[in-house]
Amino acid sequence: MSAARIAAIYAASRLVTTSFFLLAARLSPPESRFGPGGDLATYIVAWDAQYYHRIASEGYPVELPLTTAGEVAQNAWAFMPLYPWTADAAGWLLGSWAAGAVALALMAGYLCCLVLRSILRPAIGETAALWAVVFFASAPLAAMFQVGYAEAPFLLLILLGIRSLQRRQYAVLYAIIPAMAFTRPGVLAFALFLGLFGIRRWLSRAREPFARREVVHIVTLAGIATALGLSWQVIAGVVTGRDDAYLATELAWRRLWVGDAGGFVPFEGWPQAADYWFRFWGLDPVWGPLCLGLLVLAGGAVLAFSPHVPRLGPEIRLWAASYLIYLLAVFLPQSSVFRILFPLSPLWGAVAAPRSLAWRLAVLATCLVGQWWWIWNMYGLGTEFWHIP
Repeated sequence: MSAARIAAIYAASRLVTTSFFLLAARLSPPESRFGPGGDLATYIVAWDAQYYHRIASEGYPVELPLTTAGEVAQNAWAFMPLYPWTADAAGWLLGSWAAGAVALALMAGYLCCLVLRSILRPAIGETAALWAVVFFASAPLAAMFQVGYAEAPFLLLILLGIRSLQRRQYAVLYAIIPAMAFTRPGVLAFALFLGLFGIRRWLSRAREPFARREVVHIVTLAGIATALGLSWQVIAGVVTGRDDAYLATELAWRRLWVGDAGGFVPFEGWPQAADYWFRFWGLDPVWGPLCLGLLVLAGGAVLAFSPHVPRLGPEIRLWAASYLIYLLAVFLPQSSVFRILFPLSPLWGAVAAPRSLAWRLAVLATCLVGQWWWIWNMYGLGTEFWHIP
């Protein structure tokens, strides 16, 4: 019965998202990125989806493309292969890569809803878990379920990983982690998650025995996740003949915002972005580090002291903390920040926990307004530098 309810919720939310896409196409001005001919078929393979499509049809470049200044240009090495290749296989059956990509994202989104309910229900109850699914399926980033992006399949793997740890079912993680590593960047966050989870299990061993078998599994899985998280850099280096091929490719996107800031340095992106955005807004950049520090403290306080987040259980809290630390280490905050936060979707359980119907309806309305805003700006317009999903 719950699967049928979730199917109904998911189908209704997909109709809303489709309506928003159609409305954006209808209202899109001639000077928009996709012009007056923009439609659903255009949006499906727009933005990063074009790189996934290129990977499926052409593979990865053996020789890195260069800009006129001799720097590595944006290229397919920034994207992992599992999603585009799987979409290509599905597209062989459905008639096109785009059809396969959307089918894969749609199915992954529905399965995410099922797993999200299953990991939240023991903590917050059936009703609140279903409301969390409603918010998730209708969220501002719900368009990710209907375009050629790897976000939904990656999140599905994350949710399955969280559930595996909740249930102490470690064996399945030996399949989940490799799939995760080659779907999109982020498996290093899961490696950190496993490390923090292992530490917590050790500290709480008096309440829940920590068998040697568990220790072996957790240490082994964390090692595998770390090795696979670094393997793409090695693969890119071997194929292209440049040891820095992957990092240089990722920095090609960063240069759009902060120019050539040298090589990659962990935890440097956020201060760079703070300086950039404060200057862009006409504010004194000296306040950037202070505001950044306050933002980090606020995020930590929410995870630690919010009245509803602790109810979600230690696994979800540790995943959220691990992923946020990972983002602090590797990400440069820019217009994609909302999409990059998509893996934090289990926290919808904390939003759904309050039982007031007025609260839940207000949250749903906010989600839908945010979804329209995001689709309109990123697809209907796409004309400004911050219109990049």
